[in-house]
Amino acid sequence: MKKVIVALVCALVSPLAFAQTSTTTTEQTTTQPTTTTETTTTTYTAGTVTTYTPGKTVVVKSDQGPVSFALGTAARIVDATGKVVTAPLRAGQKVRVYYTGPTESRVVERVIVEE
Repeated sequence: MKKVIVALVCALVSPLAFAQTSTTTTEQTTTQPTTTTETTTTTYTAGTVTTYTPGKTVVVKSDQGPVSFALGTAARIVDATGKVVTAPLRAGQKVRVYYTGPTESRVVERVIVEE
């Protein structure tokens, strides 16, 4: 009888002994990509205005020939003292053009009228 009771207890306890619980944890992390924007400012000197379209373009003639610039919304036209020039540029005026961007898409930041 003792053997039967021991056998029954073992039969009832053994499934509990072999039952295992498992926990799986998944952690996902994301990182934002790093973007770097590089802009350079270039000075264009010793030029004279050949064509000017207010708010759009200015063409300046230099030793290398005529160069066209796009006037951005933030472009400022100032005199040598830094005061804003309200009169439109005229052909023949000497200017210095500060711009950003590659040769194909130069955008003017500032035009300084020298005379």
